Amino acid sequence: MTYVVTESCIRCKLQDCVEVCPVDCFYEGENFLVIHPDECIDCGVCEPECPVEAIVPDTEKGLEKWLEINREYAAKWPNITRKGTPPADADAWRDKPDKAQYFSPNPGKKG
Repeated sequence: MTYVVTESCIRCKLQDCVEVCPVDCFYEGENFLVIHPDECIDCGVCEPECPVEAIVPDTEKGLEKWLEINREYAAKWPNITRKGTPPADADAWRDKPDKAQYFSPNPGKKG
């Protein structure tokens, strides 16, 4: 089992989860974070830290797309080990549904 970041994170990217991860398995995109599934130790400390409930165990049904996105982009994006500044409009995107269309494949700022 691993944990997966899902579309609720898109355009929110609040990063509370990053600070608690003991193995630094988060990677930063322009408007989304991913978890490297081969680095995640399944400790679960990140899941309750996410204010938008974007982090879920991969045992939940229907996550194949998001597991693949996490795997693919963790290999491309820079590793993030500290909480950065969330997007200025994160609160406006917090409860919006169906955000997959806004996913950006661009990497985030390193650091």
